Amino acid sequence: QLQLVESGGGLVQPGGSLRLSCAASGFTLDQYVIGWYRQAPGKERELVAGISVLGSTNYADSVKGRFTISRDGANNTVYLQMNNLKPEDTAVYYCNAHRSRGGDYWGQGTQVTVSS
Repeated sequence: QLQLVESGGGLVQPGGSLRLSCAASGFTLDQYVIGWYRQAPGKERELVAGISVLGSTNYADSVKGRFTISRDGANNTVYLQMNNLKPEDTAVYYCNAHRSRGGDYWGQGTQVTVSS
């Protein structure tokens, strides 16, 4: 079965940190472009961070300098390290794996809530 599973979300105070994980089963993440997206209530889903097959990264302006996306090939997992979290980071976070020659997968999402 081909699937992505996110984990690591939760409730954190402003200024705190979380590390989200996106683990794949049934396929190898190294062959895919990976994106972390988020969707807040009443808002459209937006791209937060992406990493190419070769390892180049890109970030939304709102998270630059605070979030870091990285690959762990040995564990077939992609991480999103989130530091200095703000209330506006509250959302459901999803990972996506995409390959131009075929293959597009989404995880079920993990809730991140930033609140005091």
